[in-house]
Amino acid sequence: MNVIKPYRFMSKQEIEQVALDILNRVQANRKRPLKGNCVAEAVADYLDIGIVWETIVPDREGYIAAMILPIQRKIIINDQIPALEGGFGQSTIGHEIGHWLLHIEHHALDVFKERMSSELIMTVEPFLCRSVTAKKGIEWQAQYLASCLLMPLYKLEEARRGRDFTKWRHLYAVADELGVTISNLTNRLQSLGWIYIPKASKQIYQGNNFSKIS
Repeated sequence: MNVIKPYRFMSKQEIEQVALDILNRVQANRKRPLKGNCVAEAVADYLDIGIVWETIVPDREGYIAAMILPIQRKIIINDQIPALEGGFGQSTIGHEIGHWLLHIEHHALDVFKERMSSELIMTVEPFLCRSVTAKKGIEWQAQYLASCLLMPLYKLEEARRGRDFTKWRHLYAVADELGVTISNLTNRLQSLGWIYIPKASKQIYQGNNFSKIS
């Protein structure tokens, strides 16, 4: 049974709004504000999705970073990949949540569950994630949503007060506050046009959209 939606183009603005909507819903259910590296887990908890760290055996196509088990409402993160710890682990969880929100056909899941008690044999394959750095298609969409969850605009606007985003030490401080990697943060800021870092360079320049920040 296919529970994956057909691909469709989604603008950055549309994905930003999906992320903001779920963050608002999560925050409305909490007494304390969302902070740092608890965001991905808090969203997963709100969606009633379990997060499990365990070994995922590679297949013929190579290693698998993570997977979603739709019927079990579970995200499996490969504990054999050390790079998935810390901030990158948060990004991976956010990435899988991105797939859950954007690409899983939840109506089809409901139909499947209704028929599970019948004699009809049906299967739902795991949703495999081999990379969280893809630059196109549904993988890009999921990763962009992850960046919007972990680094929403309003948090970045708060973080920039009294800081210079063209200085690495200020960026590292913000990355630490948000519980993300420095790569996550710089990619997000460059996507927004707030900063620009030429390839093979460590120099940070002010982006074209920086002056538009209120």
